[in-house]
Amino acid sequence: MASDERPHICLCLPGGGAPGAMFQIAAIAALEHCLDGLSGNGFDSYVGTSSGASVAAALAAGQDVQRIYRAFLDPADDYFPLERRHILRMDLSEWRRTVQTGARALSQGSRSFWSSARSPSPAILWEELARLYDSMPAGLFSLDGYERFLEDNFARRGVPNQFRAMPKPLRIVAHELDSGDPVVFGAKDYEHVPVTRACIASMATPPLFSPVRIGNAHFLNPAPSQLSHVDLALELGARIVVVVNPMVPLRVPYVPTGHGVRTSVRDKGAMWVANQANRIKLRALIHGSVDRVRAEGKATVVVIEPEPTDGTLFMHNPASFAARRAILEYSYLYTRDLIARWVAGEQLPLEEAGWHPKSVEA
Repeated sequence: MASDERPHICLCLPGGGAPGAMFQIAAIAALEHCLDGLSGNGFDSYVGTSSGASVAAALAAGQDVQRIYRAFLDPADDYFPLERRHILRMDLSEWRRTVQTGARALSQGSRSFWSSARSPSPAILWEELARLYDSMPAGLFSLDGYERFLEDNFARRGVPNQFRAMPKPLRIVAHELDSGDPVVFGAKDYEHVPVTRACIASMATPPLFSPVRIGNAHFLNPAPSQLSHVDLALELGARIVVVVNPMVPLRVPYVPTGHGVRTSVRDKGAMWVANQANRIKLRALIHGSVDRVRAEGKATVVVIEPEPTDGTLFMHNPASFAARRAILEYSYLYTRDLIARWVAGEQLPLEEAGWHPKSVEA
């Protein structure tokens, strides 16, 4: 917990996929490198969602962000050897359900079709199509492989897999599928859930990933409907809240696609159109809660996020080492320059936290 010498400081990490996690890691590494008083024990609590949940869990456990940053920069470093196969693993149980229910729907539809009049009505055809629609999988991929990867990595790095054992308070946000209720793993009634299970529950974004079962309930990524990270930070006792948000709407002059450079996000397909919609909603949610908390004077809130015009960086394949390095270097330099602007304008917003700019030689 925070000492008597300074206020409680919470780090909030909304999701943003693999590119977003890299932006967050590099931004935090830059903060630690440029500010005295941040290294090791700079934050008192952590809130994370989706990919940000895994980063928050590692930091809440005391992992060295500089070490994580270096690991992502070096493709030969095995400190966090995440591969595409750990995440993009087909959800075979869902596909089995799809095949079984789809076959039954086709069989029933065929019988209904041939037993109808010579020219079946459009209503009958739509009814049969609806049966097939309900046979679609709940998600294309399962996150169970990523959970096993996290469990193994946590064990090797000495990271506890229970919220109660975390050196710092950790909260992970998700929603229950069948009730729509928000859930905060690590809080009362949900602190018994393993941290790795909570991480994948918060990552389960439809239609890409299937909801995650915990007990008798299913959970998924709250996306733009998530609880305000800033409000959760206040509940943890924070007086200073640092939000590293990679999800800003993209405003770019060109769009890299598998078919060459194009001029619109539309040209990158349905997944990126949905991604842009989520970015618009999530940024509005974050800034709405930030503005409210600032106006009420409840806490000092600092938001670090990329420039919308630099969004092209996030549109390249995150499995590409060149793309990964570009995001990491951009985020690190961007955050370092942001701190320099705070210092130059004598507006260092974290001075009350006991953080001060390091010398140029640092």
